Amino acid sequence: MVKKAAPDSTRRSTRSRRAIYDAALALVGEVGYPRTTIEGIAARAGVGKQTIYRWWSSKAEVLLEAFTDLSAQAAEAAARPGPAGNGQGEGGQEENGIPDTGDLAADLRLVLRATVDELLDPKFDIPARALAAEGVVDEQVGAEFVTKLLEPQLQLYVRRLRSAQEHGDVRPDIDPRIALELFVSPLAQRWLQRTGPITHAYTDTLVDYALNGLAPRRPSPPPSAASPGGGPAAPARP
Repeated sequence: MVKKAAPDSTRRSTRSRRAIYDAALALVGEVGYPRTTIEGIAARAGVGKQTIYRWWSSKAEVLLEAFTDLSAQAAEAAARPGPAGNGQGEGGQEENGIPDTGDLAADLRLVLRATVDELLDPKFDIPARALAAEGVVDEQVGAEFVTKLLEPQLQLYVRRLRSAQEHGDVRPDIDPRIALELFVSPLAQRWLQRTGPITHAYTDTLVDYALNGLAPRRPSPPPSAASPGGGPAAPARP
C-alpha cells in the first residue's frame, strides 16, 4: 500500500495568506476602509475568521501587510532588467532600492516616474488612499502606515543621497532625510489632494528644481574679469 505524502502546510499557509491579501485590497477598494471587516475579508478569501486572527490582530494590520506585499512585488518587477522592468542590470541598481548609476538626477527621475505609474494604477491608488485617509483620523493606523510602509521607502532615498554626498554630487552639510522631501512631498500632496495632474514631466521638474534650486543661474565671469596675472578680480567699488 502506497503511503500518501502529508499535505504541505507551508504551501497551504502561503496560499491562504495570498488569498487574504488579495481579498483585503479588493474589499477596501470596493467599500472603503470603515466598512471593511475581518469577517468580510475572511469570506472573500475563503478562509475562516480565526485563520486571520491567528496571524493579525486587526484589519489595519492585514491591510498594511497586504499593501506592503503589493509594493514589494512592484519594486521587484521594476528592478528586473529588460523591457518588462526599469532595472539597471548588475552594478546599476541597489537590490530593491534606488538606482545608483552615478547620475543622481537620472536616478531620481527614474524612480519618481515609476512612482507616478504606481499611483496612477487603481490597484495601488485605491487601497493607498483608503489607508492614508484612515491614518488622518486614526492616529495608530497613521503611525503604522508611516512606520511600516512609508519610512522604509524614504530610507531608500536617504541612502541614495548619502551616496551622492560621498561622491561630491550633493553638499556635505545637507540632511538627506529633509532633502528628499523637496521632491517626494510635493508629489504626495498633489496625489492626495488632487491639486494637479501627476505625470513624468511633473516629477522630472521636481528633480530639476530640487537639485538646481530656484535662484537665477548666473554665468561664470569671462576671463577678462580676472585681474592681471591670473589672480582674483578686485572687489567692485560700492
